[in-house]
Amino acid sequence: MTALVSIEDVSHSFGATRVLEAVTLALEQDSYTVLLGPSGSGKTTLLSILGGFLTPERGRVLIKGMDCTGMAPAKRPTATVFQDYALFPHMSIGANVGFGLRMRGVARPERDERARAMLDVVGLASSFGRKPHQLSGGQRQRVALARALIVEPAVLLLDEPLGALDLKLRRQMQDELKAIQKRVGTAFIHVTHDQEEAMALADHVVVMNHGRIEDQGTPERVYARPATRFTATFMGESTIVPGTVFNSMIDTPLGRFPASPGAAHVAIRPEHVSLGGPIPAVVTDVVYQGSFKRVTARTGHVTLLARLPAETAIGAGQEVTLSINAAHAIVLKD
Repeated sequence: MTALVSIEDVSHSFGATRVLEAVTLALEQDSYTVLLGPSGSGKTTLLSILGGFLTPERGRVLIKGMDCTGMAPAKRPTATVFQDYALFPHMSIGANVGFGLRMRGVARPERDERARAMLDVVGLASSFGRKPHQLSGGQRQRVALARALIVEPAVLLLDEPLGALDLKLRRQMQDELKAIQKRVGTAFIHVTHDQEEAMALADHVVVMNHGRIEDQGTPERVYARPATRFTATFMGESTIVPGTVFNSMIDTPLGRFPASPGAAHVAIRPEHVSLGGPIPAVVTDVVYQGSFKRVTARTGHVTLLARLPAETAIGAGQEVTLSINAAHAIVLKD
C-alpha cells in the first residue's frame, strides 16, 4: 500500500546551520502523526517543507503519489493551522471559514452552506455570524481548524496549535482534535514539544533531535521501549544508569537486568519504582502533583525518580528502601 505522505531523504540548512539531515518518513492515510522534539530539532522546518512554505535543499516530498517538493502551498493537497490561528478580525466566523472556498471561486450560497456544516463539525454551529474577538481562545482554534478542513485537504498540518491555551483548555482541545480527526478522516500532522500532548493525540509519534528522526512508532511502543537514550529522556522521565553486560545480564548500580549484546545503559521509568525493597536511599525532594507524588531519592551516586501514590507519607530527608520492576526496565544500546 502506497503511503499518503512520503518524505524522501530531505535535508535543509539555514546558512551554515544544518536543520534537517536526510529525513525519510512515510505517513499513512487517516493517521494522526505528531512530530515531537525540543526547540531546534527540525520539526517545524519539516512541517514548513510539507506545507510548501520552504523548498528543501535535497530530497523530495510526495503526497498521494504526487511530487509536491517545489509546489506552492495553495497548489498542494494540504492545509495548515498556525499557532496564532491567523483569523481575519473584520470578517464573520462564517466568512473566515469559507475564505478558502471563496479563493477557489465557489459561489457564496454554497460556501456559506459548507461553512455552516463545517462549523457544526467543530461544535460552533451557532457562531456563524459572530466575529473572532467574540470567541474564546479554544473557540478561535476550532474556527481555524474548520477553515483548514473545509477545503478538504489530504493532509492537515498543525503548527503547535494548542501552545497558546491554558492547561485545562489544552486538554479539552486534545480530546476535540482527536474526535474531529476520526470524524473527518483526514490525516493530521501535528508539531509539538509537549510529550503529554503527543501521547494524548498521536497514533504515530515521530521523535526528532538535531534534524534527524530518533525514533518513531505508536506512543505506547516509543514510551515503553524507546529506541535511543534521547527518546527515553525526552518521551517522559527516566533515570538512566550505565551498565556492563555479562552472561545475558547487565550489571548496573541499581541491580541486574536481562540484556542483549551491545547494551550500555538501563532506563527506569519513575512509575516502575516502589517503596520497599533492596535499594537503600535517602529522599531529597517530594513534589505533590495531585494524583501522585514525584519523589527524588539518592542511592549511592544515583539520583532515582519515583512516582508514588498521592497518599504516601514521605518527606525530604527520610531514609527509605526502594524496588524496581525489572520487567519494565528499558535496556539501551550506545
